[in-house]
Amino acid sequence: MAHTLAAAVHSELLIKKSRFLGCVQPVADRASAQAIVAQLRVTHPGAAHVCWALLAGGQSAAVDDGEPSGTAGRPMLEVLRHQDFDGVLASVVRYYGGIQLGAGGLLRAYTDSIAQALRDARKIPIVKQRELSCELPYALEGQLRREIEAVGANLTRIEHGERVSCVFRLAENEVPALIARLNEAGQGRVVWLGEGV
Repeated sequence: MAHTLAAAVHSELLIKKSRFLGCVQPVADRASAQAIVAQLRVTHPGAAHVCWALLAGGQSAAVDDGEPSGTAGRPMLEVLRHQDFDGVLASVVRYYGGIQLGAGGLLRAYTDSIAQALRDARKIPIVKQRELSCELPYALEGQLRREIEAVGANLTRIEHGERVSCVFRLAENEVPALIARLNEAGQGRVVWLGEGV
């Protein structure tokens, strides 16, 4: 099961006078990640490199920002993949200390920066959500509200007309049982709208 993070977590490493400021944080998409990286460049104008890796909604990125190819972005991305993250940006700001670290040293430094930040991070499982829409008689509205509350669903819209129309979101794994319970309680009077119901 994929995870994301509850909040941003930071780390700091000092290796042969180079300072590595790591951060892992939840992000929605590539555009959000790029905005964060742009802000890091503004906040740290004296930094030699701002390297980053992203896994978010099927999008990935690994940016070395001038470091030797494959020594920064790719190793950070592999840390995120190995821990099954999604919706996470890993970034490391490097202040060069005047001593070359070599490819192996850079790879370890960037990997360790992200691993250290993740050590203190709180992971949150990503639960796939599904939106359901239905119409039902007024007499079943109370039952519907109790059922969706019991499974932690989020009622996003309800309209009262000739019948009650509602739209709600819930964890995908809860859908079949909820539909079965409401169909049984409604004895055929609950009409499901949309595809895949």
